[in-house]
Amino acid sequence: MVLELAAARLIARHLGSSLYTWTAVIGVVLAGISFGNYLGGRIADYFQARKVLSVLFAISSGACVVTVVLNNLAGQWTWLWTLHWPARVFAHVFLVFMLPSTVLGTISPVVAKMALDKGLPTGRTVGDVYAWGAAGSIVGTFIAGYWLIPAMGTIAIVWTVGSILLLMAILFCIRHCPFLIWAAIFLSAMAAGTTRIHGFRTAGGALALREAPDPQVIYHDETPYCYLSVKRLSEQPDERVFVQDKLVHSKIVMDDITNLQYFYTEIYAALMHELCAPQERVAVMVIGGGGYVFPRYVEKMWPESTIEVVEIDPGVTKAAIEAFGLKRDTMIKTLTRDARNYVDELLYRQRTGTTTLYDFIYGDACNDYCIPYQLVTKEFNDKILRILAPEGVYMLTIIDTYDSGKFLGAVVNTFQETFPNTYVFVEGRMPKWARNTFVVVGTRQELDIQNIISKYQKKTGLWCLSSVDVNKLKEKSSGLILTDNYAPAENLLAPVVCQAAQEMLAYEHMNRAEKLASSGKLEESIASYKKAAQAKPQLTVEANNRIGLICIQMEDYARAVEMFKEALYQDEQIKYRNDVADIELNLSVALEKSGQEKEAGEYAMKSASAFRTQLLKDPNSISAHIGLGNALLMLGEFEPALKAFETVVLLNPDDITTAVSFVQVLEQRQRYDEATALLQVIMGSFQTKEQNNTFLTPLQEYLEVLESKKAGVNGNQ
Repeated sequence: MVLELAAARLIARHLGSSLYTWTAVIGVVLAGISFGNYLGGRIADYFQARKVLSVLFAISSGACVVTVVLNNLAGQWTWLWTLHWPARVFAHVFLVFMLPSTVLGTISPVVAKMALDKGLPTGRTVGDVYAWGAAGSIVGTFIAGYWLIPAMGTIAIVWTVGSILLLMAILFCIRHCPFLIWAAIFLSAMAAGTTRIHGFRTAGGALALREAPDPQVIYHDETPYCYLSVKRLSEQPDERVFVQDKLVHSKIVMDDITNLQYFYTEIYAALMHELCAPQERVAVMVIGGGGYVFPRYVEKMWPESTIEVVEIDPGVTKAAIEAFGLKRDTMIKTLTRDARNYVDELLYRQRTGTTTLYDFIYGDACNDYCIPYQLVTKEFNDKILRILAPEGVYMLTIIDTYDSGKFLGAVVNTFQETFPNTYVFVEGRMPKWARNTFVVVGTRQELDIQNIISKYQKKTGLWCLSSVDVNKLKEKSSGLILTDNYAPAENLLAPVVCQAAQEMLAYEHMNRAEKLASSGKLEESIASYKKAAQAKPQLTVEANNRIGLICIQMEDYARAVEMFKEALYQDEQIKYRNDVADIELNLSVALEKSGQEKEAGEYAMKSASAFRTQLLKDPNSISAHIGLGNALLMLGEFEPALKAFETVVLLNPDDITTAVSFVQVLEQRQRYDEATALLQVIMGSFQTKEQNNTFLTPLQEYLEVLESKKAGVNGNQ
C-alpha cells in the first residue's frame, strides 16, 4: 500500500492526477498482487520456503530500483504519447508498477507455506497471514498518507521500501554472498538516485535513477498534495512559471505584477475595472492560490481591500513566497483549508452574527485533469450566492473546448439554477476546436456586456458567448446539472484530456527539435518541428518560423522565405499573435539574402511598425527594442536603430553579449561610426560597475579594432 500511494504521486509528474491515473494505479497494483499470489503459491510448492523467501525479498528490492528507472524513462517515450489518453495512462502505469506488484504478491503464499510447514493449524495460519497482511496494508496506508509522503517525498519512500526489503533478504539468508553483493550495488544506486553530491547526481541522471536536471527549475518541492516547481523562462525580463504536477498554473513577469500573462486573469481584471473604481475598497475571495498572481494584482490596484486566498496546500503558498514574488508581509490573507469547508464556516458565522459579504469571488481551482467536483455543484453555488454582496460577482475558470463543451455546458446549466444572470467569457481569437479557458460568471444584476466587450476586446480578445452559443452548449451537455450526488466532471472532460495528450506530444517534438538543431542535425530537427505542427495545429506558426530560421542557417533562403510566409498567411489568428513582428523581421532577412531587396524592405517596415506597437503597451520590453533596432537596420535607418540599441543597454547593462552583438551587426554593415559610438556607450555603462571591470579590456581592444577599420575606410575615401 505504501508503494501504491507513492505510485500515484510518482506518475503525477508525467500524467497529472485524475480519475484515470488512480483507476490505473489501483487496477494495475491489484492485478500484479493477484498474479503474484498465483505465482507465489506455485513457487512455495516447489522450493524450500525460507530460502526462496530471501530470494523474493532481494528481487523485490531490485523491482523498486526498476520502478524508479522505468518511471523516468516512460515519461520520455514518445510512442506512449501517441496512444489514446486512457490507454497511455494505463500503459505507463502497467510498465512501471506491474513488476514490483507481482513480485511483492508472491511473498504472502510463501510465508503461509512456511508457517504451515511448522505444523500450525491450517485455517488459523492462513487466516493470520491474511489478517496480518491486511493490518500491514492499513498501517502502511496511514503512515504513507499522513507522514511518509509529506516528510520524505515519493522517491525517498521507494528507496526506503527497497532498503527494508533488501534487509529482510539478508536477514533470512545472512551468509549468502550474492545478497551482500546486491546490497552494495543497491546502496550505490540509492546514493546515485537520492544524494546531492555532484558525482552521484551525474551518474544517477545518466542511469535514469533520477530525473534529468532541468536548468530552468529554480525551486521545487513535494507537498502532501502535489509536486511543485518554479521555472525561470528568461532572465530579461525575469519571466517564471508555476507548475503543479505537470500543469503550468501561473505565469509572471517578476517585479511587474500588472503585466498579467494569462487570458483568464485579464478577464478577471477587466470585469473588476468595469464594476468598481480604482482605489475603491473591495472584498475579494480567490479559491485556489496557484502563484498568487491575481491576488497580488488586486493588492496593487485596489490597496486597502480585503483579499482572501483559500488554498488547501500550504506548500503552494510557501513556493509563491520563496520563488514567485509573494511578499511575506503581504496584506493577502491565506486560509489553508478546503474552499467548501471555509464557505460552510462563513455561513455558520452568518447565522450566528455578521460576516463579510464579498464583492468578487474567483474560482481558480479547476484544470482539465483534476476537477474538485465539490466546488462546481449547485449546492456549492447556492452557498456562494449567500456570501456575495447584492452586486457581487462570482467567476469560475474552467478548461474545455467549444466543440466538445460537455463540461462547460453542465457548468452553465448549474450556474443558471442559482444565479439570475449567467455569462460565459472566452478568448474569441481561439478556434472552437481548440482547448480554451472559459470564465463562467454568475451575478444577481445584469452586466452591460456590449460596453465591456467594446472596451476590452481589441486589447485582450475578450468575447462573450451569445445566447445561441450558450444554448448549443446546454444541448451538448444534455441539460445535466452538477450536484453533490452526481457530478461526473472528469468523464465530461475526457475528450479535452485526450486532446491535451496530443498537445503534450507536440511539445515533446518541439523540445526534441530544439535539441537536434543545437547538435547540428538540422534536417532531423525540421522533421521534428513538422511532427509538432501535425500533433497540434496551433503550433504551426511557431514551427514554421523555427524551420525558416534553420533554413537561413543552412543558406537555403528560398525555402526559408516559403516557411516564413506559411507562418504569416496560413493562420487566421496571426494578427493577434505577439510573435508576428519577429516573423516579419525573419522574412525580411531571408528575402534580403535571396536578393529580393524591395520585398525585404516592405516586411522590415511592417516589422518595425509592429515592434513600435508593442512598445506602446510595454515601453521597457527589451525584446521589442531589440527587434525594432534590427528592423531599422534592415531599412538603413541607423540613427533610430542606434537609439533602440542604446535603450537596450540602458535597460539591461549587464547583458554584454547582447549589447556587443549589436555592435557586430553594425560592423558587418561597415557602419563603423555607429559601431564605435554604441561600443563607447556599452563601455561607459560598465565603467560604473567595479564587478564588471574585467570586461573592459576586451571591449577596449574591440574598440581599437573598430577605429582601425574606420580609419582604413576613411583613408580609402
